[in-house]
Amino acid sequence: MTLEEGQRVRLAADLVLTGTVVLAGDSAATGTVAGSLSLAAGTEGTVERVTEQHRQQSREVVEYVRLKSLLDDFGHQMPPGSRKQLEEQVGSLESEWIAYQGQRHRVKVRVRFDNGFVLDDAHEDVFTRA
Repeated sequence: MTLEEGQRVRLAADLVLTGTVVLAGDSAATGTVAGSLSLAAGTEGTVERVTEQHRQQSREVVEYVRLKSLLDDFGHQMPPGSRKQLEEQVGSLESEWIAYQGQRHRVKVRVRFDNGFVLDDAHEDVFTRA
């Protein structure tokens, strides 16, 4: 599911936020003010921001892209031996490319819930359409 800004969503599961909960914007107040916060499944809100994290490309993927581009653009002009060698190099890296293409993009969202809470940098798959 791809979420969009302004879309209404619902939490798909209970969430428990643990760690340090501090007062926002108050630099004079230090220390923890709460130990955890729970949000129940079904809590509805509106998507305020969608951020897609780009996947890191391995050296093999970068090399595949470079060699494939070279083959596609200039392969027809290459001597047969050089072209065959390049095709073999591209073929040896193809499995890395296929694995990279099969990875899902990681999408994070900022959601403002109807109760006023804001959940930022949450994975989109913890939400369903409302």
